[in-house]
Amino acid sequence: MKKIIGIIFIFIIATIIVSANHKDTKMLRHVVLFKFKDNATSEQVKQVEDAFRKLPSQIREIKDFEWGINNSPENLNQGLTHCFFLSFENEKGRDAYLPHPAHKAFGAVLKPYLDKVVVFDYWAKD
Repeated sequence: MKKIIGIIFIFIIATIIVSANHKDTKMLRHVVLFKFKDNATSEQVKQVEDAFRKLPSQIREIKDFEWGINNSPENLNQGLTHCFFLSFENEKGRDAYLPHPAHKAFGAVLKPYLDKVVVFDYWAKD
């Protein structure tokens, strides 16, 4: 139960932040949360961060992007440390992003260091 509450809390906070920036625009949100393997070095994690941060410049369907590292004092993140938050105009944009070669290349960078991932897509609502 704590896992679910923690993940929901992370989504709520991310939603509030992004929704405040896009109050007049209905967007499809794509939330990605990572937990890295315990043996992943800070350099390897930075390599993943840098690779993900390049995606908006490589995939035109990404309309907005932000990311951050968990700093919640509640300790409900279940080891998930990184949140990447992408926005798309519609499902067609998201569906073009998923198999995009740049996204696939990112997956190859991520895979050796990834322990757990949570992905959650939703339409932003007022």
